[in-house]
Amino acid sequence: MRRVSRFAVAGAAAAALAVTVSACGSSSTGSAGSGASKGIGLAYDVGGKGDQSFNDAAYAGFQKAEKDFGVSGRDIEPQDGESDADKVQRLETLAKSGYNPVIGVGFAYAPAVKEAAAKYPKITFGIIDDNTIQEKNVADLVFHEEQSSYLAGVAAAKATKKNHIGFIGGVDVPLIHKFEAGFDQGAKSVNPSIKIESQYLTQTAQEGGFSSPDKGENAANGQIDAGADVVYHAAGLSGQGVIKAAAAHKVWAIGVDSDQYSQGALSAYKDSILTSALKNVSGAVYDLAKSVIKDHKPLSGDVRGSLDNGGVGLADSNPAFKNNADLQAALKKAEQGIKDGSITVKTS
Repeated sequence: MRRVSRFAVAGAAAAALAVTVSACGSSSTGSAGSGASKGIGLAYDVGGKGDQSFNDAAYAGFQKAEKDFGVSGRDIEPQDGESDADKVQRLETLAKSGYNPVIGVGFAYAPAVKEAAAKYPKITFGIIDDNTIQEKNVADLVFHEEQSSYLAGVAAAKATKKNHIGFIGGVDVPLIHKFEAGFDQGAKSVNPSIKIESQYLTQTAQEGGFSSPDKGENAANGQIDAGADVVYHAAGLSGQGVIKAAAAHKVWAIGVDSDQYSQGALSAYKDSILTSALKNVSGAVYDLAKSVIKDHKPLSGDVRGSLDNGGVGLADSNPAFKNNADLQAALKKAEQGIKDGSITVKTS
């Protein structure tokens, strides 16, 4: 195994953000066999496939790896109200079936990945958005979300006409605090007196903070009614409701994780999606797969995406965003400051 601190990005656009994986199959006793990997195993976070955001980004990397490396794969949806034991069973089913790597999409998989990885030491496991598991056969696929969120804050402060913006987080947890901290800091770097609404939809994921578009829509309506004319969400599937509300009120929304302006399911609202704070989940999945299946040198330890390595950034698909010279100049300056260390972005 090799321990790394960054992943390389291959290709362009959301589906081309890269990551690789492959390895040996495993027997029912937890020891790996000597055959080739059956393919990639992917277990989704709450909200599941079709969220047009976090889970769909993972699926894009999964699909690209299948195609490029000539392997099959199996992806499994979450269940409502499931326990850690359910997640363990899901990961172990994939490992026992010979899938390698096996990737849990989301920090909620941490206890399950830790348990499954101990039982299947010859299978490479990946977990997205958690780095608490320091095992030789686990790759912690994490990101500097605060950096892209800082840029989203700059964009929001430049786009608002009321000096009043909003942030909606799906669940009140440290990971989402990073999004809020970066966003607030970036916005205040443009206008220290800007007014920022802030709301978390739930205290726990089990309450639906990442999987309830109605909660996102209600929260966004409240912030817009209070005067916000740009609303940034870090709320997974719930963010679809935020975007719907922004479109209904003809204000700006800022998406997250995937380029939500380009998502087909959100096409009716695309003209209200200013940009999206990208997180190269697709690339992380692809690169882990490549390391296992093609390179035969599985990644392990922290594999962190940043502005420096292209692991985070802002989407520029919306011409209204891309062609705004003043906004783009401000973003270029902010990005350079983060990269050269003159700007230290807060994480809480």
